[in-house]
Amino acid sequence: MVEVLHNRTAHLFPFARWPMNSPAFSASSTNIMTSWTPQPAALQDILQTIHESTDSQNTQVQRAITHKLNSFTRAPDYIAYLAYILACLTQEEERIRTIAGYLLKNNAPLIHRASPDVVAFVKTGVLQAFNDSATMIRNAAGQDIVAFLGILEPRNWPECLQHLVNALDSSSLDQQEAAFNVLEKACEDYPRKLDVEINGTWPLEYMIPKFLQLSEHPSSKMRSHAIACLSYFVPIGSQALFAHIDTFIASLFKRASDEDPSVRRHVCQALVLLLASRPEKLMPEMANVAEYMLYSTKDKHENVALEASEFWLTFAEDPELAPYLQPLLPKVAPVLLDCMVYGEDDLLWLEGDLEDAAVPDREEDIKPRHYGGKTHAYERDTNGDGTVAKTRTGAYGEELQDEEDEEFDDDDDSDFAEEMSTEWNLRKCAAAALDVLAVRFGNELLTVLLDPLKVKLWNEDWLQRESAVLALGAMAEGCIDAIEPHLPTLIPYLIAQLNDTKPLVRSITCWTLGRYAGWCTQPISEEHRNMFFIPTLEGLLRMVLDNNKRVQEAGCSAFATLEEDAGLELIPYLEPVLRNLVVAFDKYQHKNMLILYDAVGTLADSVGPALQNPTYVDILIPPLLKKWSILKDDDDDLVPLLECLASVTIAMGPAFLPYSGPIFERCVTIVHTSLLQYQAYQQNPEMDEPDRAFLVVALDLLSGLTQGLGMSLEPHITRSQPNLLELVAVCLKHPQAPVRQSAYALVGDLAMNSFILLRPHMPSIMQELIAQLDPEPKFEFISACNNAAWSVGEVALRYGRDDPEFRQWVHPLISRLIPILLHPKAPRSLHENAAVSIGRIGLMHPDLVAPLLPDFAQAWCQALYEIRDNEEKDSAFRGLCTLVQANPAGIAKSLLWFCNAIVKWNHPSQELNAMFQALLISFKQHDAAGWAAQVSQFPAAIQERLAQRYGV
Repeated sequence: MVEVLHNRTAHLFPFARWPMNSPAFSASSTNIMTSWTPQPAALQDILQTIHESTDSQNTQVQRAITHKLNSFTRAPDYIAYLAYILACLTQEEERIRTIAGYLLKNNAPLIHRASPDVVAFVKTGVLQAFNDSATMIRNAAGQDIVAFLGILEPRNWPECLQHLVNALDSSSLDQQEAAFNVLEKACEDYPRKLDVEINGTWPLEYMIPKFLQLSEHPSSKMRSHAIACLSYFVPIGSQALFAHIDTFIASLFKRASDEDPSVRRHVCQALVLLLASRPEKLMPEMANVAEYMLYSTKDKHENVALEASEFWLTFAEDPELAPYLQPLLPKVAPVLLDCMVYGEDDLLWLEGDLEDAAVPDREEDIKPRHYGGKTHAYERDTNGDGTVAKTRTGAYGEELQDEEDEEFDDDDDSDFAEEMSTEWNLRKCAAAALDVLAVRFGNELLTVLLDPLKVKLWNEDWLQRESAVLALGAMAEGCIDAIEPHLPTLIPYLIAQLNDTKPLVRSITCWTLGRYAGWCTQPISEEHRNMFFIPTLEGLLRMVLDNNKRVQEAGCSAFATLEEDAGLELIPYLEPVLRNLVVAFDKYQHKNMLILYDAVGTLADSVGPALQNPTYVDILIPPLLKKWSILKDDDDDLVPLLECLASVTIAMGPAFLPYSGPIFERCVTIVHTSLLQYQAYQQNPEMDEPDRAFLVVALDLLSGLTQGLGMSLEPHITRSQPNLLELVAVCLKHPQAPVRQSAYALVGDLAMNSFILLRPHMPSIMQELIAQLDPEPKFEFISACNNAAWSVGEVALRYGRDDPEFRQWVHPLISRLIPILLHPKAPRSLHENAAVSIGRIGLMHPDLVAPLLPDFAQAWCQALYEIRDNEEKDSAFRGLCTLVQANPAGIAKSLLWFCNAIVKWNHPSQELNAMFQALLISFKQHDAAGWAAQVSQFPAAIQERLAQRYGV
């Protein structure tokens, strides 16, 4: 008879003296002695529903069954019924009991609100099922144990942990392996929860030596589990492991040549984790470790090779390890290059030779898109010459974070391009490692790989050529200076590869051309345009209309990159570009249509008002409106179309007016409907939460219409029912930050383009706006706070100088904006928006802001000196100069930063330049000797520019 275990916690032996065969876990009775017992009718209802779930393939029936199963979760003892079916109903089919086990795992969080008798029954039940004779039942129970041990934490279920560890000494190898399999998943999922004190004992102090001992086990599965479990405690810095670190490393070296590939894979994994966490422990043996990892990177088992290639990626990512990696480059880089060739399994999965343009996509192949709304940010002139610094991108086009903004990065890994397949594999890892090596070593890497690349690029085997083209793309960012002299040869070569018969060659070539689009689009000369830009443009447009969907996708994505880089250089070619894109509207299937919307939107962003040409309007608008008319208000595809239209409306401006009415009205309807849906959800939380994307993108399209049409929208806004501005006021209070983010963007755009309509609503809007300004917002609130900070400045400008209504808000706004500007952990974009709005409020109300100048002057100049010249920056600096005029002493301690910000301007407006001139001359005239002494301490570049431009 299985005893109730939850009452025995206090009597457990210390971990080091756990009994080998505790009677509490050896029983196999189907009767569990607890105070909870199932009700026959409820048990039958759940059982019947599980049976029905296996009998029908009908989607509607399955949906109804899922809804019924979800309704069971409202019963406080639902998980006990599932545990009962899993553990006790041995007369039932194994598949039914197994389904109950999986449902139990999926509903494990319900244990938080379960009564003690239900908790006791579930704990005991899953442990009993874990000893079942049927493998399917044991496996399901093992997954349940992992889930519940993680939720309850080992400190609250120590008897389970004790049972698992004791089972490692079982006389049955099956029991040993089953227990170790569960322990490995637990160690992987929540190592910190295991590294705790329980009843005066640290379990890991017993478990770590046990795992080290079992790394010598005759069973390869046990050895593999042991190495894996040990490795998961490396990243958390477990003292229990590090007390045995030398023994652990020795055991890794001993198992390095293990006959079992799973063991070798975990050895490689452990060495990767050690390199990331405790590299000093590997450095004395780095020569041997490197040789082993090079050997393993070429292992015939891809899982081993993948873990080994992770070693080089980790090695390259740590700049402090660069001196150790540099001498290994001649050996490592060619091996990684060889790993980038498609494997046989990849080719089977990719089905790359199909002409499948007419084959509809499967819905499961279309990844969900997360639309976050528009954020107001400034381009930075970090190159110092008026050009915009390019966003850093990784080997697959993912945006890389600025180092100072890393604290605000979320945990999600950047998405990798689809042409690399959906799963992380050896090819992708090797390409990512090559990308990082290129950034780290630049020309040195190209020197090493130049000859191997030439061999592969001109190889008759298409797989070798394809891998070399991938390598060229992966190296594009880091090696661009070294590769640039070769581009006049390489770009024509790549364009020629677009004619390859293999779609996989064409698709990777598109991606690589996209990586070099910045070079191709440079307006260097007419010859450069004719030799590189136009052929690349024409080649990618052909790929946009390829008969293979993978090539279409790569071509369309690369063309969007080309659009961004080319900008206004595209204008002479707009008609053929648009005609090709319009053909794609009729040719593309579902998945690529979403990418096409993005390409059209990017084109509009890149060429701007050039799209107002009536010919271009006539080409582009009909297919967009055709899609618009087909899609319903709740169709997910409406979101990317609205996003695309937002860019198009801004670019076309007045030319879009004839089409604006129905689109404006539909957006207002979507906003209103979405708000009603969310209100219903708040009143009934058991409903599914409405998708915010429709609301967010409708607000953004309204922003686009406002920017493009300005006061021409007045009739639509005044006639809207409900009134748009009343709806916006509600959106500003929405619980979800992306909705508020887009609503604040719309407020700013309305202020810029139709302030007369916005002004009557400003008192209620300003209350929400002030509340949104937070010096240290949660990560998910940053973009909303950004847009609020920006819109404040736009509103301040439109009210005008010394306006009495706005005056009442100056102090509440400034008292929040200055702490944002001064906060050391606020992201750069928030500093910038706060600084611009402080400047603009200061321009309009200098008497209220000038006394505070000493508090923020230095931080203000530091926030904006790198921003690219534009009107917003100009008005902000005019505000700062106005504040300095009102309070010259306020800039005294920040004079160096003020002068640095002045000389960073490339083309200040005539008014601003005159203000700079007047202020600098007044400083010099006020105290010529003091001015000279102070300026002499400035960096030479600042002194030179001050003298050249302003004669001071």
